[in-house]
Amino acid sequence: VQLQASGGGLVETGGSLRLSCAASGRTYAIFAMGWFRQAPGKEREFVATIGSNAEYTHVADSVEDRFTISRENAKNTVYLQMDNLKPEDTAVYFCAADRADYVSGDEYDYWGQGTQVTVSS
Repeated sequence: VQLQASGGGLVETGGSLRLSCAASGRTYAIFAMGWFRQAPGKEREFVATIGSNAEYTHVADSVEDRFTISRENAKNTVYLQMDNLKPEDTAVYFCAADRADYVSGDEYDYWGQGTQVTVSS
């Protein structure tokens, strides 16, 4: 399975971005998908996760009022809609996928290469 993240960029405070992560290869093996981020000098942190048929979603408390995760299985793609962005959201955002329907923490089987999000103040 390969994951290709896109949609990052430079945006002003209060702006929006939508990240996409397209899966290819053995996509039938993918169930749970998620987003993580890593800011400079910080550890990678969980952002959001979604079940195979969106039967559940979970977004980190720090962004739950601004970020939304969704997926489009027909396109093997997961999205992260980010609204009202803040400078502290600046990070490299990674998508991940797993063969299990639920993953606790960051123990995902597959990872994308990351896409940079920069929020200017």
